[in-house]
Amino acid sequence: MVKNLLVIFLLMKSAFAGKMLIPMDGTQSNHLKAYGIAFLSVASAQNVEWLLNYRGGSFLLNDSPVFQREATRRGVVYELISENQANTIYLEIDQNNMEKVLLEKEPRVAVYTPPNKQPWDDAVTMVLSYAEIPYKNIYDKEVLDGTLNKIDWIHLHHEDFTGQNSKFYRAFRHAPWYIQQSVTYQKLADELGFPNNPVLKKAVVLALRNYVENGGFLFAMCSACNTLDIALSAVKTDVVGEVFDNTPVASDYSSKIDYSLCFAFTDFKIDTDPYSSSHGNIDYNQVNAGTLKRRPPNDFYLFDFSPKYDPVPAMLTQNHSNYIKGFYGLATSFRKANLKKAITILGEVDGQPALRYIHGNLGEGQFVYYGGHDPEDVSHAVGDPPTDLNLHKNSPGYRLILNNVLYPAARKKKRKT
Repeated sequence: MVKNLLVIFLLMKSAFAGKMLIPMDGTQSNHLKAYGIAFLSVASAQNVEWLLNYRGGSFLLNDSPVFQREATRRGVVYELISENQANTIYLEIDQNNMEKVLLEKEPRVAVYTPPNKQPWDDAVTMVLSYAEIPYKNIYDKEVLDGTLNKIDWIHLHHEDFTGQNSKFYRAFRHAPWYIQQSVTYQKLADELGFPNNPVLKKAVVLALRNYVENGGFLFAMCSACNTLDIALSAVKTDVVGEVFDNTPVASDYSSKIDYSLCFAFTDFKIDTDPYSSSHGNIDYNQVNAGTLKRRPPNDFYLFDFSPKYDPVPAMLTQNHSNYIKGFYGLATSFRKANLKKAITILGEVDGQPALRYIHGNLGEGQFVYYGGHDPEDVSHAVGDPPTDLNLHKNSPGYRLILNNVLYPAARKKKRKT
């Protein structure tokens, strides 16, 4: 009897428990760490409501001393509100261009990164660590051995999926780090039973495509965006110079390019010159193609989506600012003319045919391409020091990354018609 009364008491206490609102507008002192609190709640089997377009995409949690303590420790602003106040917020959401989305499943997060890469050489690993969101490092071996089946979300950064070492051959082929990198890649290819890194990467990109088709979420930045599609288009031929794979570029490669295999782009041109630092014309800015061809990394703007009718792009663009400062990457932006018709544009440069942030579906899964390397380091160069995110707690550019991390936790709703 006492046990039953205790259960009833606990249920009643839960029913009348208050809420914890984490605002994501200009009142938030640390936007980036706020995502970590939302992730912590979901990981603790406590659902979170993502309030799309309400105060910058705020989070509503069940009040808990643990979450209060963690928010205070991490410098995250929160407000304790009653159930009546929460109902008032729900009413405002119902009557306006807003929506609430339930986050209920902890995403299993992985970052595709070579074993020799430093964590600060990748904006995503930096912000995941800063926000205290756990992730698993994987690379080619794990992509090919079935580990992807246990992953909900994978990030790809400035990997060159064509196997050409970011086309740094002309500038860095005598540098010790470049030589060591080439040796490491060849050793891994040998270990996995492939003749060289370019051939290994063909198997990797097909495995990644299969992962998305079967329901995975892929988030790519920098040169992963353009080289992934280039490598997929060329899986049936050889577009890689002899200095990389000991075989010449196939003389008939152009007739064997298959754009249907690509995630986002079509009808692009591939630069097969090993002494050129460009992979082709997908990248609008051509950051490494010389000062005469390079275009500035212009600021860009996020599109405004209706959460009630377009909840997916609305989640991916939640921010306290729709203006993002421009920043370079090995692939900075994407030429609009090469975009497949079914792709959704999330952010573009005003007045130029340059796209910075796009989303698409493939089979049962989804992908996002985000051009550039580091949202708070305009021209991150080889050897530059890591970005100190304590100086960029409210970065709208970094927020876009964390929107993508949380997205797989959402209960998906069918688009309204």
